[in-house]
Amino acid sequence: MLTMRSWFRDTTGGLPTTFWYLWTGTLINRLGSFVLIFLAIYLTQERGFSASQAGLVLGLWGVGGAVGTTVGGTLADRWGRRPTLFTAHVGAAAMMIALGLARDLWAVALGALLLGLFAEAARPAFGAMMIDVVPAKDRLRAFSLNYWAINLGFACAAILAGLAAQADYLLLFLVDAATMLITALIIFIRVPETRHAGPTVTTARAPRGALRTILADRVFLGFVVLNLFAALVFLQHISMLPIAMGDSGLSPATFGSVIALNGVLIVVGQLFVPRLIRGRSRSHVLALSAVVMGVGFGLTAFAGSAWFYGLTVLIWTVGEMLNSPSNATLIAELSPAALRGRYQGVFGLSWQIAGASAPVLGGLVREHAGNSALWLGCAALGVLTAVAHLVSGPARERRADALRRSGAGLVPADARTAAQPAEATA
Repeated sequence: MLTMRSWFRDTTGGLPTTFWYLWTGTLINRLGSFVLIFLAIYLTQERGFSASQAGLVLGLWGVGGAVGTTVGGTLADRWGRRPTLFTAHVGAAAMMIALGLARDLWAVALGALLLGLFAEAARPAFGAMMIDVVPAKDRLRAFSLNYWAINLGFACAAILAGLAAQADYLLLFLVDAATMLITALIIFIRVPETRHAGPTVTTARAPRGALRTILADRVFLGFVVLNLFAALVFLQHISMLPIAMGDSGLSPATFGSVIALNGVLIVVGQLFVPRLIRGRSRSHVLALSAVVMGVGFGLTAFAGSAWFYGLTVLIWTVGEMLNSPSNATLIAELSPAALRGRYQGVFGLSWQIAGASAPVLGGLVREHAGNSALWLGCAALGVLTAVAHLVSGPARERRADALRRSGAGLVPADARTAAQPAEATA
């Protein structure tokens, strides 16, 4: 009992109050994340669109997200984290309802585009706020806890959505919108602004030519490209996996149960990951993650039953669990304090580009080369990404170490003092 209590205290203790409000908002939001899980099935089975048309709609979601994450990163640095988060959640809720009511392909496509824009505009501000309020020594466990909340909500949502979809698909859109509004309310009432601005804080304002600074940061951009490759593989579980399972004669409810294994495994194991990878080379961890994800998706080529699909999900989930906290802490250390929102936005852009292209590429490969070629191609891309992580890792660590020594990645002392009320522990 004492050992368990000590582990719980080491895992959750001492984190800022603002972090826990953000964590709560994440959990509530993800509990209602029904739509993205079932959008491919909804489009093909309920609306009667083809796999290519469904891929196009999902791709437009990603295009909107690419714009949103770029704009959101800029607004987080200039306007503030809190107003950006609040506006993005309210806008996403409105677009979610509009998408649920849309019927024609053009209306569905436009709704997906705008929903992606608002929903993804929140991510850079959220990431920057997490870095603002959580000390560097606690970020690994803070990001792991947040990822745990994401997947606890995802696991519950996947199961509930499979049941709700059998009653009425519109219910999925309405519940998803409601959770976004609740999250916006938490941000409005309980989350303070964490962007430190003022004449005495020299690093708070983004310098002129911020975009040029990022585009000249080859080490960071290389890391973004590798994340893009990993995301192209990982996001097939949203677009092509439900279609593949449908072709195998499995129902939407079965898909919901199978994909929920992803969240269940993360809920059970993610809290132990920080101790497992602490002190290990992040390049090696990221390389292992890419290989494991590649193997998991590659085995989907041979799946035909629910249990086999479930096995593949469990395998690539292990890779996902290793990837997420390592990615989050590394991007925090590669981001200068004055450009956190923009760096988060550019990094998030890799996810949005993947979100736009993964369903389109997956649909094209599947239709023209076959199901096996798609999944075995995912395995090959995973291995190539792993090799690239091993080659580029030392340069990333040198860059992070240089930022730490120069102090460019830190909030200055007077800004930390000004932020003291937000740093109280829960």
